[in-house]
Amino acid sequence: MNKKTLIFTDLDGTLLDHYTYQTDSADKTIAQLKEKNIPIIPNTSKTLDEVLLIREDLKLDSPFIIENGAAVYIPVNYFSEQPLGSRLENGFWVKSFCQKRDFWLSLLNLNAPQFSAHFRGFSQMSAQQLADLTGLSLTDAGLAKRRQYGEPLEWLGDQQSQANFIKQMKLSGANVLAGGRFLHISGNCDKGQAQSWLAQQYKINQAEQVFTTIALGDSHNDTAMLEAADVAVLVRSPAHDFPTLQRVTDVYFSREYGPAGWAECLQKIIF
Repeated sequence: MNKKTLIFTDLDGTLLDHYTYQTDSADKTIAQLKEKNIPIIPNTSKTLDEVLLIREDLKLDSPFIIENGAAVYIPVNYFSEQPLGSRLENGFWVKSFCQKRDFWLSLLNLNAPQFSAHFRGFSQMSAQQLADLTGLSLTDAGLAKRRQYGEPLEWLGDQQSQANFIKQMKLSGANVLAGGRFLHISGNCDKGQAQSWLAQQYKINQAEQVFTTIALGDSHNDTAMLEAADVAVLVRSPAHDFPTLQRVTDVYFSREYGPAGWAECLQKIIF
């Protein structure tokens, strides 16, 4: 059988620099992966509109995963058959794993009013406020606000109130993920579940291939995807420690930060 590698990658802080959102240090490795026809599959907390723009900039034609595993987008005809359970939407086959954003906003309003002074959600911010907070351009901040499946929160309170809030939201049926910058409120989905589903579609459609999955991430909301992959790459962050994994085999830790660390480890593993 032929062997094929699939690269699942977080974006912010991993393939994209934590401060500049650029890929400069990884551009050579990206080009090498394209030459070898190895798919680079974004698996990110970002929105559909954000990922579409990044795919265009990087000239990627692979599937991708948005909003922490809330949905998988596969270009139509990328596989020979449309995956079961997916729907056609603007040139993509889409598989959703989570309720829409309005559901989670209602849940926040109903179940966490006592915490409302301790957080500020994307839906409460203007594009300018989000740009000021993240360093994104005004245009990119506008794209980041176009959430479909969940609500990211800037936490303003202390650690104890955050722990109490997370407990309350989980009791209410929400999933709470701590990302590089924000708490993400959504459903019982994660990057690992969506990644495993998409990897399975590759296996179904290309049965003659043996696939190896490599996942790269830098923060706690990447843990599920790192645990689910054959090979896990933890990319060093200038903002926080490496996420903690249960697995101990086939795990790499980068010495370099962000996209430089991304490239460093893939050069070691593949090239």
